Amino acid sequence: MKRREFVTALGLGTAGAALAACTPKVADCEAGTEAKAVQQKFSYKLVTAWPKNYPGLGMAPERLAKIINEMSNGRFEIRVYGAGELVPPFEVFDAVSSGTAEIGHAGSYYWKGKASATQFFTSTPFGLNAQEMNSWIQYGGGQQLWEELYAPFNLIPRQGGNTGVQMAGWFNKEINSVEDLKGLKMRIPGIGGEVLKRLGGVPVTLPGGELYTSMQTGVIDATEWVGPYNDMSFGFHEVAKYYYYPGWQEPGAMLEFTMNKTAYEKLPDDLKAIFNYACREVNQNMLDEYTARNNQALKTLVEQHKVQLRKLPDDVLKKLMEVSAVVVKEQAQENDLSKRIYKSATEFQEQVRNYHLISELAYLQAREL
Repeated sequence: MKRREFVTALGLGTAGAALAACTPKVADCEAGTEAKAVQQKFSYKLVTAWPKNYPGLGMAPERLAKIINEMSNGRFEIRVYGAGELVPPFEVFDAVSSGTAEIGHAGSYYWKGKASATQFFTSTPFGLNAQEMNSWIQYGGGQQLWEELYAPFNLIPRQGGNTGVQMAGWFNKEINSVEDLKGLKMRIPGIGGEVLKRLGGVPVTLPGGELYTSMQTGVIDATEWVGPYNDMSFGFHEVAKYYYYPGWQEPGAMLEFTMNKTAYEKLPDDLKAIFNYACREVNQNMLDEYTARNNQALKTLVEQHKVQLRKLPDDVLKKLMEVSAVVVKEQAQENDLSKRIYKSATEFQEQVRNYHLISELAYLQAREL
């Protein structure tokens, strides 16, 4: 019995020793796999709807690439292609959806042909301003609805910059009444274009790089773009005399980064987090930059280039607002998801409006006393 017990114990001891010897190797193997994942490098292409290195809009993707490279210590490299370098500006959505490029940067209202509700995630006439848009996306359910809208296209959407309240645009004739909008050929995308059409105008969709020549040759009579900072860089003051405000059509124009969902899911969790937080930084940084640069650019346009700055007449703005309310609601009737997006955005706007009347607006009015 003692001999059998000794042999049995010896066997267990040997097995235990073997197991103990094996366990560190398993742990080392798992650690090695994790380390390999951490060290893996990713190189993605980013296509944009803007000219390469264009001030403001075009620098946002460059900034994203720089931040991500720095935060990932070189593990996540993004190469930026300007409009037309890899794909035309209005094909960014399809290029990223199909995987031709992994990331895109543009304005979501360019994709209304894919789904009309995409327009709500750039700007709607008389809708959310930049501060309100950021809040709706982050705390009002906007992000979840946006992701639901883009899911069928194999896309992950993220905020990609905000220009703040834009200008109403450049015109080669004065706008003194609603009648002056009739027959007006104007570059104005999104819902704003449909509003102009209802009032007798002719909306035209053109990429930024074609606007100067189109104004110069009379292809269009007017164009909206962004604001003084960007508009001056395109030289619109050389081909149009009147510069109108406020930008009723885009009160808080948010741009977007989209990533191919398959490409996003290939990233380890830390690189996903870096991408997400970098997008938020770029989004806020753009608004900061436009706030700092627009006024100085406007001063240059008026004082040096003798641009005639004009406010749209109140009766014109009231009519634009009246028609906008109808058109925005119509755009939301495409399907149930569109209706939910419209309901979410409009209810959020009404909610924050009540507070802003006694905070932001009241303060700005008090500051001018």
